[in-house]
Amino acid sequence: MSDARTPAQIEADIVRRREQLAETLDELGTRVHPKTIIGDAKAKAASAVDHTAGRAFVAANRVVTDVKHHFVHPDGTPRLERAVPAALAVVGVVGLLTLAARKRKA
Repeated sequence: MSDARTPAQIEADIVRRREQLAETLDELGTRVHPKTIIGDAKAKAASAVDHTAGRAFVAANRVVTDVKHHFVHPDGTPRLERAVPAALAVVGVVGLLTLAARKRKA
């Protein structure tokens, strides 16, 4: 049994390898093209922002839930013993800020 190939087989191998090489070169050209590099960088940045925004949303949601538990009973009714003093404190702070702003203008 001989491993000799015919000229037609050799030529077919050469054509196939040329096509593979052309595909590889096209792929490399696409990968190193500035638009591809910029697109990849944008996608990575967007992914990082999405991940950070998701984490921030979860953290903010946790804070809101914790605050809600301080001011609302599990049955949904307000905890007046906590809500009224907090509301008064907010009104006081806003009042002090308003007075300070008026003094600066005068």
